[in-house]
Amino acid sequence: MKFVPAGVVPFVALLLLQRRPVAGRALLVTGPGCPGHGLCRSNVQEQTRRQVALLNATAQDLFSLYLKCQGEPFSSETDKLCNPSGVFFPAFRVNRTSERKEVMVAMYKLFAFLNASLGNITRDQEELNPTAKELLDRLHNTTKTTRGLISNLTCLLCKNYNIFQVDVSYGESSKGKSTFKKKQQGCQVLRKYVQVIAQAARVLLPHLSPP
Repeated sequence: MKFVPAGVVPFVALLLLQRRPVAGRALLVTGPGCPGHGLCRSNVQEQTRRQVALLNATAQDLFSLYLKCQGEPFSSETDKLCNPSGVFFPAFRVNRTSERKEVMVAMYKLFAFLNASLGNITRDQEELNPTAKELLDRLHNTTKTTRGLISNLTCLLCKNYNIFQVDVSYGESSKGKSTFKKKQQGCQVLRKYVQVIAQAARVLLPHLSPP
């Protein structure tokens, strides 16, 4: 894995880049120094633990609610229509024995991708299911938690490893697709999310446990 030390990014710029649902884009940054030291709160590790735990605890409910709001045939043919094998998701090859820096970078890639994907799904649902208040609220809350987590990971990468640039990949945009394809893409991404966030929690939480 390639790490690029030195330099760095205003966090707002990171968020703007992360929200673009395109593939193969890198986080390009400018600036004379890493801002992580100033951005970090004293409880950043504990806050990061809680955010990952919260995302893991609510992922399945979000997926189930999403299915319910899409109607048929998604509710009755979930395994077929929501099979995540047909959707891109960042490779996640770290485990509990991986170096902490490698875990943090992998997590950053994962949640940067997820943040963009949630934005894509939320936009589609605001168009397709504008009255599904509970679903839209959950999507917005999950996105808010994800952005907070990205902020904390940005801080930890800067402060502990002086890493300011991480190459990330974003999923395919659903713009221009049919209603069915938009619903299916969201379904596939959220099902994969349920699987990957559980793995991420198992891997990351031990690395953030108090000594």
